[in-house]
Order: sequence, then C-alpha cells, then structure tokens
Amino acid sequence: METKNRAMLFNGLVVGIEQMDVLIGKQGWYTYQVIRHPGGAGVLALHDDGCVTLIRQLRPAVDDFLLEIPAGRLAPGEDPQLCAARELMEETGLVAKSIVSLGIVHPSPGVFDEVVHLYLATGLSQGEAAPEAYEEISCQKIPFDQALAMAIDGSITDGKTIVALLRAQRHLA
Repeated sequence: METKNRAMLFNGLVVGIEQMDVLIGKQGWYTYQVIRHPGGAGVLALHDDGCVTLIRQLRPAVDDFLLEIPAGRLAPGEDPQLCAARELMEETGLVAKSIVSLGIVHPSPGVFDEVVHLYLATGLSQGEAAPEAYEEISCQKIPFDQALAMAIDGSITDGKTIVALLRAQRHLA
C-alpha cells in the first residue's frame, strides 16, 4: 500500500486518529482516517458442565449494557494469551488450566486497525473478581448452546463474542 501525507490528528487515552492519503490502484489518491488501537484479547470461558460465563457490561458508546466475553486492551508488548488470562480473572474471578487460541478478528477494518485475539478457556476454577474501578460488570453463566443461539438470533450483538462462540462451536465439534 502506497501512502503519503501521514499525520496523527489525535492521540487519546485509548485510541489515536491518523490521516493519510492512499493510492487506490488507477483511481488515484484518496484521504483516509484510521483509528489506531493497541489491540486486545477476549476469552470464552467454558465450564465442565457445558456452560459459558459471559459478562454484562455497560458500554457508553452504544448507551446500553451488552453481553460479552471477558476482554481487554493489550498493554504495550503484552502477550495476548496472558492478557486474556488476566482479563478472565479480573472480570469474572475465573482461572483456567487451559487457554487455546481461536484466532483473531478485525472488528471494524474500515476505520480501525484493532486486532482482537480470541481464546477458549477450560479447566476453570473460581477465584475473586477484581474489575477496574470504571467497569460495571456482572457475570452470567449460560448453557453454551443457549449462548450460541443468542449470537445467531441477534440477542448477543458484540462482534468478538459472536465470533468466539462460532469458532468455539467448530473447535469443539
């Protein structure tokens, strides 16, 4: 990809906005703005009884509570699998014996460079949750098949959660 006139327009607490001109084939140069994000990790916690633990979290960007897998932003240089384990513990109190990759997802590649690393956690034991002060979270334990049906029927709208459930279904088949 050929670019020119790259400039950071904004650097915020979580994201930055970069503007650049991009050469699009023979069509010429077009200006793009890209939201730069450090990436994150999300983890689907699957219990031995076939239930999953999802979190119900306030999301001010959509002015509502969403049902999601535990997830969080990567610290600079942080291993995504360690981030997933950390977020699982912080948001649910769960500790996993095994965490396997379910691949990555690009949540909104038209405007974000964010990459979310997805994991499946098994061999779970319950500890004490320690959410961030700014997080309003409650845990919900739901049968896997019910959570999958909720992803399919639109009751769950969070993209990373939908992808994690569908990939876990395939992984478990």
